[in-house]
Amino acid sequence: MSATWKYQARRLKQMIDSNNETQAHLYMERLMLFPVDIQDRIIEDISHLTHCSSDAVATILGHYSILELK
Repeated sequence: MSATWKYQARRLKQMIDSNNETQAHLYMERLMLFPVDIQDRIIEDISHLTHCSSDAVATILGHYSILELK
């Protein structure tokens, strides 16, 4: 996993852990360029993680960015 994804995952995880969904949406929209429907899926997937680590969040982010490039 790239250092960029891990950094973004840590920031996003902090926002979700603090129940700041609005800030998480803005972060994904502005810095990561994810559309709103994808943001909702990402947040939903992260909220269902049994162990929410930066690596797990980075894997989810990578999954959705790869889907968008196809």
